[in-house]
Amino acid sequence: MPVPWEALIPFALVTAMFGAAGTLLGASTRGQNEGKPPRYNLDRWEHMMMTRDQRLTGTKRTQSTETVAPPEFATNSVWHTQQTS
Repeated sequence: MPVPWEALIPFALVTAMFGAAGTLLGASTRGQNEGKPPRYNLDRWEHMMMTRDQRLTGTKRTQSTETVAPPEFATNSVWHTQQTS
């Protein structure tokens, strides 16, 4: 059975486009996560720790090794922005 050589060019183009799209999506995801893989199946504790890291360091993927929080940590809480009934 002969091989339809004309079909290989579109097949190669489609394969290259899917590969390029997957590579660019992966690079975009890692770029948004500071070069680290994305997080999956996060529970409330992990969300709370990511919020704390955001308040301490300015980014949710970086942790601080300082033993004392900066002075801004006392005033940048989400509780100060919510209305009380």
